[in-house]
Amino acid sequence: MGDWAEICRLHRAEGLSIKAIVRRTGVSRNTVRRALVSDGLPRYVRPARGSAFDGVRGQVCELLRAGPRMPATVIAERIGWTLSVRSLSGPVRELGPLFLPADPVSRTTYLPGELAQCDLWFPAVDVSLGAGQAGRPPVLVMVSGCARWIEAVMVPSRTAPDLIAGHWLLLQRLGAVPRMLVWDNEPAVGSWRAGRPQLAEAFAAFAGTLGISVLQCRPRDPEAKGLVERANGYLETSFLPGRSFTGPGDFTGQLQAWLVTANARRHRVLQCRPVDRIEADREAMLALPPVAPSTGLRQVVRLPRDHYVRVAGNDYSVHPAAIGRLVRVHAGLDRVQVT
Repeated sequence: MGDWAEICRLHRAEGLSIKAIVRRTGVSRNTVRRALVSDGLPRYVRPARGSAFDGVRGQVCELLRAGPRMPATVIAERIGWTLSVRSLSGPVRELGPLFLPADPVSRTTYLPGELAQCDLWFPAVDVSLGAGQAGRPPVLVMVSGCARWIEAVMVPSRTAPDLIAGHWLLLQRLGAVPRMLVWDNEPAVGSWRAGRPQLAEAFAAFAGTLGISVLQCRPRDPEAKGLVERANGYLETSFLPGRSFTGPGDFTGQLQAWLVTANARRHRVLQCRPVDRIEADREAMLALPPVAPSTGLRQVVRLPRDHYVRVAGNDYSVHPAAIGRLVRVHAGLDRVQVT
């Protein structure tokens, strides 16, 4: 390395000839010539050695052409590989992607008011639930397609009553209703049966009250709702670290305060801030229904002798004067009412 640099310096800086450089450095004339015509630093390259895989490369390529995701163990059985399967799995891992069909993607542009993508985010932090109990309740996240406006709230569970109540709260904060909600196969929302999406009964009634449609993504297709998936990652890395919470209400309060800042940050794809586009997005959405939909858990039970009602595994005391009477139980996001 040092000789090569010195040869180049003598020739280019001092203008010495090859013969003069040979006398100055003591290296051979051929070495000086190779150094002057080379494009870069000299490197030692060891000639490639053959391997046992070279003899079966053609067979492996034929099998991968028929099935690009064929495991190395199956290929070893088909070609009669007698060596360790580990020596075969490496080349198969490199060759397999070459036979996969092209899967191009493009960025989608959304019209104002067109849709909002929704998902549940499960923060990896324990939240106090009272009475010495702690848990990790889910967070309902909603992102509007046009403005990339983020709304989120912690809900008690992923059941339909809590999910619908969380949706209604977020829509009230937004002040309008997107014309379509995009969801994955969350059980409380719906599922795919016989190759067709089918909404859950409670969520279908909620969508009908709002006058909107619900798009259920195909199973194992997170890219179909990439906006909210990226928002979940954003919350995971930018909101959650270094925070502690005294309860679900404190979590939602801190999150709501942080979202004010997050929605005012410049979006790389939009080249503007979500707060600058939310008004146009909101104006193209549907208005909130004049009559609020039924949300939360509602049931009618006869109060037993111990004057307790059970909601989601928790017992709530009721005045003993109501023993034996029918009482109405309404469990919302933050309180349980018995009347």
